[in-house]
Amino acid sequence: MPENLHIACPACGTQNRVPREKLTAHPNCGHCGEPLFAAHPVQLTDANFASLIGGTDLPVIVDCWAEWCGPCQRFAPVFEEAAKTLEPGFRLAKLDTDANPAVSAKLGIRSIPTLIAFKGGKEAGRISGSMPLGQFLEWTKQFAA
Repeated sequence: MPENLHIACPACGTQNRVPREKLTAHPNCGHCGEPLFAAHPVQLTDANFASLIGGTDLPVIVDCWAEWCGPCQRFAPVFEEAAKTLEPGFRLAKLDTDANPAVSAKLGIRSIPTLIAFKGGKEAGRISGSMPLGQFLEWTKQFAA
């Protein structure tokens, strides 16, 4: 029997069951038809945070950032490139800390960029500061499913 994973749709938030072996087949949401993975980070908000983080069985790496933050801007292309490499084994997401103060406060964000890894909807690791792609990919390995 194939192992089904719950994957929250980044477009509508609906939970989808996807067999693990079908992750690389570019699955679409059964509700809205949008792709579950697009090889770039999804945007988290105060409104969708709980459904996207808690609604997926995959490890989720969140980049907490702000537009005015120089290190955040320098890390953005690294995070974007990592999504192409890590999806669909991971979900990568970005949280604008200024635009989403409720989640930022809940997570206790005190410096940016802060990267937070979630497994099973719970925080599994955290690191602050930007880093090169190779170092970032190495850091994520500890959270692989």
